[in-house]
Amino acid sequence: MNDLTTLKLHINGEDRPVVFPTHHTLLEVLREECGLTGTKHGCELGECGTCTVLVDGRPVLSCLILTADMAGKRIETVEGMMHGNELHPLQAALADLGAAQCGYCTPGILMTAKALIAENPKPGTAEINEALAGNLCRCTGYQKIVEGVEWAAARMRGEDGTPPEKVFYGSPIPVQE
Repeated sequence: MNDLTTLKLHINGEDRPVVFPTHHTLLEVLREECGLTGTKHGCELGECGTCTVLVDGRPVLSCLILTADMAGKRIETVEGMMHGNELHPLQAALADLGAAQCGYCTPGILMTAKALIAENPKPGTAEINEALAGNLCRCTGYQKIVEGVEWAAARMRGEDGTPPEKVFYGSPIPVQE
């Protein structure tokens, strides 16, 4: 017999009634019941960070928590980052820098970085690396991602923070004599 649970989840600023098997994780309900497929399905073991969402402003691995425990919580997914057609500064910075390659890890990285900047508006490289340590990316060397978080944080503080030209185009070729 399938035990079903009915809840009203507060997702991306909206209340959404959902009916789901009691044993389903938040990841399963977000993707299958709510159609919010921006949250990616990765390892299902809490090791890759791909499924990271914010619950009450804190990053959580949605593959490891039961939806039944989410009553009264504020849930934010990557779909909730945009304002109308305007990208969140983190989304824009990662796109501008080419920090996402295949993009599968990007939603989890964006959510983790958003929580970091909310807690620490001026994170240094070490803090960014520590915050993103649980988010695996198989395509990049992480450098562009870290630079993107730094740039977005600067923009969000009202600073220009434009990265040096070499970030976009690489270092100039040395002249040989």
